[in-house]
Amino acid sequence: MSANLRNVAIIAHVDHGKTTLVDQLFRQSGTFRDNQRVEERAMDSNDLEKERGITILAKCTSVEWAPPGGGEATRINIVDTPGHADFGGEVERILSMVDGVILLVDSSEGAMPQTKFVTGKALALGLRPIVVVNKIDRPDERIQEVLDEVFDLFVSLDANDDQLDFPVLYASGRNGYANADPSLREGTLTPLFEKIVEHVPPPAADFDGPFKFLVTLLDRDNFLGRILTGKVQSGTVKVNSPIHALDNDGKVVETGRASKLLAFRGLERIPVEEARAGDIVSIAGLAVATVSNTIADPTVTEPLHAQPIDPPTLSMRFAVNDSPMAGREGTKVTSRMIRDRLEREAESNVAIRVTESADKDSFEVAGRGELQLGVLIETMRREGFELGISRPRVLFRQDENGHRTEPYETVVIDVDDEHSGTVVEKMATRKGEMLDMRPSGGGKTRITFSAPSRGLIGYHGEFLSDTRGTGIMNRLFEKYGPYKGPIEGRANGVLISNGTGEAVGYALNMLEERGVLFVRPQEKIYEGMLIGENAKPDDLEVNPMKSKQLTNFRSTGKDDAIRLTPPRIMTLEQAIAYIDDDEMVEVTPKSIRLRKAILDPNERKKAKRKMETA
Repeated sequence: MSANLRNVAIIAHVDHGKTTLVDQLFRQSGTFRDNQRVEERAMDSNDLEKERGITILAKCTSVEWAPPGGGEATRINIVDTPGHADFGGEVERILSMVDGVILLVDSSEGAMPQTKFVTGKALALGLRPIVVVNKIDRPDERIQEVLDEVFDLFVSLDANDDQLDFPVLYASGRNGYANADPSLREGTLTPLFEKIVEHVPPPAADFDGPFKFLVTLLDRDNFLGRILTGKVQSGTVKVNSPIHALDNDGKVVETGRASKLLAFRGLERIPVEEARAGDIVSIAGLAVATVSNTIADPTVTEPLHAQPIDPPTLSMRFAVNDSPMAGREGTKVTSRMIRDRLEREAESNVAIRVTESADKDSFEVAGRGELQLGVLIETMRREGFELGISRPRVLFRQDENGHRTEPYETVVIDVDDEHSGTVVEKMATRKGEMLDMRPSGGGKTRITFSAPSRGLIGYHGEFLSDTRGTGIMNRLFEKYGPYKGPIEGRANGVLISNGTGEAVGYALNMLEERGVLFVRPQEKIYEGMLIGENAKPDDLEVNPMKSKQLTNFRSTGKDDAIRLTPPRIMTLEQAIAYIDDDEMVEVTPKSIRLRKAILDPNERKKAKRKMETA
């Protein structure tokens, strides 16, 4: 059994074509019937993944492949990993399930920071990679330079000689071909299947030992309860076998029975009667066991080694929505509901930590980055939650000498040559240090910085404006380094509503000269809500509900139709990045509003005075 089994993970940066390639592997292995209707990017199964075109959750799947000339079929378990470092908590655990990795790189963009993050983890575990240069049909491909970059990346990550002697295939995932010859632009993915079978070793499995299984993924089913997914390291387990769960210290977490065993076949999980060493399966039947626990035969007392997870670097406050419009659009508004949902998230997502505040009305949620926490907020919003979200703040630490340290990120920016000066200047004001600057072809420059995470909060929107939407910025956690001192925040103040009601076109027309508006006429607003950005650095309280005083005199030409500039409507991530420390984002299933944390203007002034005297 084990000789005809391969477990492999696919690693790639965001948008390098990994999920599309997996689609083609399904099609060419015969997983789908010829007449079966299959959605594009079948592995991106949840709505947010489809909308954003990124993989957020790691997923297992399996294909059966037989050589074209006939011969014994091999089952290949494929794990699709997220390409973004914010979801790296998923990736680190996943790699313990596989025996080989496919590193997919874009033929133009080359090895990017997120590729480096996951590849470093894979090489450290001793996995031997297969390199696939994807999208070779791009007009701006630079295949040889990309291969040199990959080799340099492996050397910088301390790859051993075996890992540096990697096989290379040239592919177009969308068109469904892979070849060892970079000049070919046709064919099938058979060379990739052959390379996986030849290069990836079968799982090193102990069939005769006691049953042991390390939990790497956790999800929930309404009928089966907790479903724990991982690789069977040794022995065999049958349905209804007695099992127990051990934590990392060897303590028994709970005992029970394997009420259901599920194996992966294509996109489906199907019930099986038994699972043997080397298989990737899901087990139901336990209620407390979680990620990184060892599930084993009751005679086993030694847990399996679990990969340590990198700590969170950023936190946000999730509070009960206390605005005057609370409870109108959402169905889940109480702190108990929010707490239960966040605890459920922290259970299955080990990169997130949740702590309750003293007032019991808010929760500190720590994670890997703005994108990871943004995805969690968007998911909760779609489930009917109403929340108040604070500005993200970085998690500081103390070093051994008692000095304050903060997280730094490696920032790789691809930008048109004409905008490079602006980017360098802006990064310098945010305490970023330039490490490298070189032309990347096609009139573009690639600039690498080391910058404190604190300085990058809220920069992405500004960066897109500065580069006319043509720049690409990629970030990756680098280290905890010395505290860089104060960093300038937002340059402009905001326009704050001084009353509650509906915005009036006449008043908004008058306010346009003060700055950029965030609201439309007839939109419901309340005291303390941010309705625009002031053109000056100070905050300004304004009345957006003032209507024109009418008289019984007719005037000529003065009552022309009001023409307002379209307001700036922010997405959730833009709103979270925009707000200042004394502001919040009100998130409901239908709206995203910006507001001051303290709505009452007099209370706000008192709090500000207290801060200044402290």
